[in-house]
Amino acid sequence: MNAEKIVFSFFIVLALTLNFGFFMGEMDDFTHHNIYELFATIVVNLIAMGLKLGDRTQVGAVLLSTSMVANLQLIAGALVWGYATQITGEGLNESNVSVIVSLSGGALIANVISVVMLVSETLMSRR
Repeated sequence: MNAEKIVFSFFIVLALTLNFGFFMGEMDDFTHHNIYELFATIVVNLIAMGLKLGDRTQVGAVLLSTSMVANLQLIAGALVWGYATQITGEGLNESNVSVIVSLSGGALIANVISVVMLVSETLMSRR
């Protein structure tokens, strides 16, 4: 077994599962969506993106782009959260939480694409 591929796969799958964990719950209920889970999702997605930087294949380019999309949407969600709670002072309401969860849903789709590509590449390399 290749330790580098194990770490690479671990972070890609962890990014997906953390993102899924944050996304699940009522769309407009902020108690179902933990800020620390969003933070962990962003950190793990950034690590996964960093691991994808060294791959110079066509699949590696698509994997990197899916990570960039996921990071962009998750960071945008965190900015909305910060804006709603720190700048406006009104706190989280249904519309803010809906935007944050929708952005994390887009990131979830990008992470699903990344995991599907990882699995398909693994299956193709065995033949």
